[in-house]
Amino acid sequence: MDEKKRSAHERPLRRYAFILRLRPGMAEAYEEAHRAVWPEMLALLKNAGISEYSIYRRDELLILTLRCVDFEESWSKLDNHPVNLRWQEAMAPLFAPPEGLRTGERFPMMEEVFYLQ
Repeated sequence: MDEKKRSAHERPLRRYAFILRLRPGMAEAYEEAHRAVWPEMLALLKNAGISEYSIYRRDELLILTLRCVDFEESWSKLDNHPVNLRWQEAMAPLFAPPEGLRTGERFPMMEEVFYLQ
């Protein structure tokens, strides 16, 4: 059976990671926003099949990791949702323009080269 045709609960979770950059001087505002992520945004992420979502920061560099069955499938569920659109509008001034996007990428994705479980 085609992997996409199997229901989400039948397909294994995968780990994904990507990078973003903050504009200089925006780290405190970014961290403040993430100390109080809207409950409806958290629920939306979970309903899209996203779990174990972590964000690491070093200066302006952010590394975001998460688990879901299919990154594009999950992120597509967020794209036009009013809660996500409001969140993205609030966060947009904090981010530097993405660099190094490859064809079809939403974010600069990281490739997993090692994992110790």
